Amino acid sequence: MVHTSERLAGRIEEAHDFIKSRTDLAPGIGIILGSGLGGLAGEIEVDAKVPYSEIPHFPVSTVEFHAGNLLFGKLAGEDVVAMEGRFHYYEGYSMQEITFPVRVMKSLGIKVLVLSSACGGMNPFVPPGEVMLIADHINLLGDNPLIGINDDRFGPRFPDMSEPYSSRLMKIAEETALEEKIPLRKGIYVAVAGPNLETKAEYRFLRGIGADIVGMSTIPEVIVAVQSGLEVLALAVITDQCLPDALEPVDIAKIIDTAKGAEPKLSKLIRGVIRKALK
Repeated sequence: MVHTSERLAGRIEEAHDFIKSRTDLAPGIGIILGSGLGGLAGEIEVDAKVPYSEIPHFPVSTVEFHAGNLLFGKLAGEDVVAMEGRFHYYEGYSMQEITFPVRVMKSLGIKVLVLSSACGGMNPFVPPGEVMLIADHINLLGDNPLIGINDDRFGPRFPDMSEPYSSRLMKIAEETALEEKIPLRKGIYVAVAGPNLETKAEYRFLRGIGADIVGMSTIPEVIVAVQSGLEVLALAVITDQCLPDALEPVDIAKIIDTAKGAEPKLSKLIRGVIRKALK
């Protein structure tokens, strides 16, 4: 029987080798684009577009507004690799499958991982359409991508999470926000399994434990990125207000439109970070 970590290492190597057969680019920065936030992909000077479905062992996104491509090219003067769409626990994937692309991007040489997501807002002072800098998180997914036999080649058994989100990169994002006159607040992200949205009581609970925004992704990728020694920045677009005493039925089309409407601000912030992230 093949050891689980050996099997994972072999799968990462196969995906890596296939991707290298399609592009010679050596990206220093990885980007994960969340729901309704694929517009930044159009700003990349693309060297190669590799569909997820062609990459060995890569999951395939089942969410309709995720394009499902790995893009290699230049953005803000730096070589980047960008995921057009991510994978979620609610799609039926394991935590190891969800985070497999992060491990592959690490094998390709990235040093920095920038994540974006569309989230529900529970802080009454931050309206829909604004961007929030994720300063910390609470994992309520009920699972963890590091469960199982650890392979020291991927990182430590017990990675420290005292600063999962880089204070250096957050400072660059805040400086960019000031320069571009973009409102930007820091907040706490909580991840739940989904795919249903939360009840009034659940929103009240999540707000009560200290969360400002809620989503169904990001944290597994961040955990693996931190274990891998990557520097992480995460930005969230608030797509709807989840206030228990004024809760309205969810309109998914409206949520996606709100995310797309906030994309110019998100793109400016990410470009600003990318320009200085590797300096």
